[in-house]
Amino acid sequence: MSNEPIDIQLHLIELESKIAFQEDTVNCLHEELLAHQKRIDQLQRQILTLAEKLQQLPQDSEILRPEEEPPPPHY
Repeated sequence: MSNEPIDIQLHLIELESKIAFQEDTVNCLHEELLAHQKRIDQLQRQILTLAEKLQQLPQDSEILRPEEEPPPPHY
């Protein structure tokens, strides 16, 4: 019976340790998620900029729409 308080104390220490590791993991994942979201936002802005530039190209430019492209030489 004298070991019971020690067992409970050791179990409590183990649980506190696990919680601390989980908190650290959650914080790391949160930071990673923020970094990914920042990168996604940056890529979305780049895509919008490219789309705007494509729309500003003159209609007689050398870039053809996909349906106007000739078939590849192996056809």
